[in-house]
Amino acid sequence: MASHTDIVSKRTPLDDASLEHGVLSQTGHKNMLHLIHLRWLAVLGQIATILVATLVLGIHLPMAKMITVLVVLIAFNAGSHLRWHDETTVTNQALFLALMVDVATLTALLYFSGGTNNPFAFLFLLQVTLSAVLLKASSAWLFMLITTYCLAFLSVFHEPLELPPTSAHLMPSLYLQGLLVCFILIAALLVFFITRISSNLRAGDAYLANIRQRAVEEEHIVRMGLLASGAAHELGTPLATMAVILNDWKHMPLFRDDPDLQADLEDLQTQLIRCKGIVSGILMSAGETRGESSRRTTLKVFVDEVIEQWKQAQPTIEFQLVNRIEQNTPVVFESALKQTMFNLLDNAAEVSPQWVCLEADCQDEQLVLTVSDQGPGFLPEILDNIGKPYNSSKGRPGGGLGLFLAVNVVRTLGGTLTASNRVAGGAQVRIQLPMKSIELSVEKLDVR
Repeated sequence: MASHTDIVSKRTPLDDASLEHGVLSQTGHKNMLHLIHLRWLAVLGQIATILVATLVLGIHLPMAKMITVLVVLIAFNAGSHLRWHDETTVTNQALFLALMVDVATLTALLYFSGGTNNPFAFLFLLQVTLSAVLLKASSAWLFMLITTYCLAFLSVFHEPLELPPTSAHLMPSLYLQGLLVCFILIAALLVFFITRISSNLRAGDAYLANIRQRAVEEEHIVRMGLLASGAAHELGTPLATMAVILNDWKHMPLFRDDPDLQADLEDLQTQLIRCKGIVSGILMSAGETRGESSRRTTLKVFVDEVIEQWKQAQPTIEFQLVNRIEQNTPVVFESALKQTMFNLLDNAAEVSPQWVCLEADCQDEQLVLTVSDQGPGFLPEILDNIGKPYNSSKGRPGGGLGLFLAVNVVRTLGGTLTASNRVAGGAQVRIQLPMKSIELSVEKLDVR
């Protein structure tokens, strides 16, 4: 019989190297998209510069050659946009080649427009800066050497600018104006692009830290599961022995003729049955079984029966159930989810024996379970660290594990667990589980 924990146990611990590689690839994909957008801006800027130089300043440029270069760049950028829209893994080599295309294009345009005499030759600094941010150190140094060679090449080989005779004396002024425009362009693009890249890097680091934290928590759960499974095996025999003895006592004249002792025996048997159920649930969650099998029912009946079992174990608690579930959705008693509900209700009953409430509802294709109490509520530091082990204000060893396990069970099922303090006083814990996720996990159970 397969169980929910079988599915969870197949998730191997995360390998730090592969995880970091995946996160860096996702960050590289975002950076590649930013580079594509920046290239479109560069194309528009180059077209505008060519038009101003020819139509306004009257500078003669080899239009056919420069337009050819721009057409090639536009075609490359369109192809890059189509490719990297679907392909999400971007390597350092891919970013290096993309930047090399930009350098080659800039070199060709400067070659046809005065070489290093063109103030826009300083755009090479923009390319070098981007390479230092986007590429690995070795690739960035190689890129710097290539751009240096391109700039040295342009200082010797280039087609001179052909200025109209009437504006030849304005050349120094035009150079300074072009230099100012180039500086403003480089500064604006660097601020825009590097802030975007920094945001991507911070988001990637935060995501990586979150995944690593989850890996640590899952490893902690695995260790706890092994200990719980071993304890459940050890408890099986004494519980069976106690059940036999209690059954014999019920038929002994001493106990049979005393109503008070008979009632005590009934209470003991009830608690013993609950203990056996907990042990069975632990072993089922560990992929084992003690003979009990899961049973199909409806979602509404599942909630009602789980609450009935909990009320039998806590007969002195003032309990209120608000079950708004009306769908007859087929489900299977999931031991992990059932134990999660028991843990939350037990925590609420411990701090608020005078009143505990469970609300069950289906909203927007989600199962919503809300446990409320009238206790002192959560401390702010507890709310800030919901889901972390040993996060408890009870001050006893092992405190906080119930809520920690509840968070991880709900998260494994694709849902969320949130905690808050009620306005009227007390605490409130809400579970939201997607119905599809529950049904999917149910389908993976082998119910006999």
